[in-house]
Amino acid sequence: MRPFVFLLFFLIVLIPNVSQSGALKKEVAPSLYSAGNIYLLRHALAPGTGDPDNFNVNDCKTQRNLSNEGRSQAFRIGKKLRANLTIAPQIFSSQWCRCKETAKILNLGYVTELPILNSFFENFHLKDKQTSQLKDWLFRLNNKTPIILVTHQVNITALTEVYPSSGEIIVVRMTGLGGVKIVGRVSTD
Repeated sequence: MRPFVFLLFFLIVLIPNVSQSGALKKEVAPSLYSAGNIYLLRHALAPGTGDPDNFNVNDCKTQRNLSNEGRSQAFRIGKKLRANLTIAPQIFSSQWCRCKETAKILNLGYVTELPILNSFFENFHLKDKQTSQLKDWLFRLNNKTPIILVTHQVNITALTEVYPSSGEIIVVRMTGLGGVKIVGRVSTD
């Protein structure tokens, strides 16, 4: 019975991957900098966790903000993206000041605020609803350009199950069924 299982494996798995020249075909992974990629960027360094009790989305003085090191990190992220992206990206940001500032310092173009990128760290009951809304929005995009989403760790982790560092980018693509496929990670430091 074992030779039969091996033969079946060979016929199903190996033969379809052999080209006419006899070499195994390599599956080409999308580049980290391809059009159609979605870049989930955790905002640059902003010391602390969460936000103060008097948090107001319209008042940066009530929020945790980028440090000088965070601003330098955002500049380096932008420099790396400008050096590698061949098409100008669309940029969307959480309405939190640390995300908007990160997005602006990237210096890659106009930044559009997108409330579904806002942190739900303090309102964790919103996790499933907000993540579902983000997935739906991403699936409906007809992105022929790179999309950069500047958001928070909790949002990225909910969407990808990856815990990014401050300033780290998780590169994803949407699958045909509305799923999220991780293409890779871009570290800037």
